[in-house]
Amino acid sequence: MTEVVTYRPEPAEMSYTFGGREPVLRVRPGTVVQLYTEDCYGGRVRGIDDLPSRVCEFPYLNPVTGPIHVEGAEPGDTLAVHVVAVEPARDWAVSSTFPHFGALTGTHATAMLHPPLDELVWMYDVDVAAGTVTYRARRGDYTVALPLDPMHGTMGVAPAAFESRMTIVPDAHGGNMDSPELRAGVTAYFGVNVPGALFAVGDGHCRQGHGEVCGTGVEAAMNTTLILDLVKGVSTPWPRLESDDALMSTGSAQPLEDAYRISQHDLVTWTAELMGLDQLDAYQLVSQAGEAPVGNVCDPNYTMLARVARRYLGGVTAYDGVHARLRETGRAHLAHR
Repeated sequence: MTEVVTYRPEPAEMSYTFGGREPVLRVRPGTVVQLYTEDCYGGRVRGIDDLPSRVCEFPYLNPVTGPIHVEGAEPGDTLAVHVVAVEPARDWAVSSTFPHFGALTGTHATAMLHPPLDELVWMYDVDVAAGTVTYRARRGDYTVALPLDPMHGTMGVAPAAFESRMTIVPDAHGGNMDSPELRAGVTAYFGVNVPGALFAVGDGHCRQGHGEVCGTGVEAAMNTTLILDLVKGVSTPWPRLESDDALMSTGSAQPLEDAYRISQHDLVTWTAELMGLDQLDAYQLVSQAGEAPVGNVCDPNYTMLARVARRYLGGVTAYDGVHARLRETGRAHLAHR
């Protein structure tokens, strides 16, 4: 029988870095883990008058649940994380603009003389039964229901070389990649850098546009179910995602074109390896069949994805079929909970 572990952290147990923390939980490979994650504001923004600059304290933003030690994980292995379910924990969610954060405002690295953007908060009604989140304009009377599409913006493992990285920074260890592709039904792969991998997850969004242009999605606390497993003796250079329909590679860097290059390079070389193709043949295939969804374009590093549909890959199997195996375990868990 599959082992199931449930963990709901106290506020003081939340982590704000990848690396540099002792594990809060230890599990065996193949364990189903049911977790509570808080929103990026730590649950402190609960109305339009709760401006983040007043109710939140830097650097205590973007908390993650973890780290979780996976027994037997060693550098050179790959941690496989299958997302079974991502379910809003409240009937409301929140988004905001920040004066010096986001893709369309001046920042500390892009100095401007014009006034900073206003700091505003938008509250969203979350209707799980209807499958919607409701947007309401702050300075007008427009309202529209948007499809609920829960995902996690932040997921990853401890970095290598004793590093500790703020959760807001995406890199080769994962982190705040903010890709809508990190939803239920997807398996994410992370290269293990330290014993136990030290996995953590947070930053749930009820939905998010590609790029997370204003700097925040529809931020929400989540009840999330994952399966943590290992692929022994196989390294993964950058976080990869696998769904029933596609294989995806990520890249995080600045400038954005370097993030794009990293993700495309990883997908081309991964495709060549899986299919036994010459690298230039794989380059040509990905060039004509691939897509390039944007992750975040606001954080200290930006994130790009490279995506290719499985139907173009001749039926290849990645990581010895771990995605299909974990998918079936996840479906069985949902059917019996």
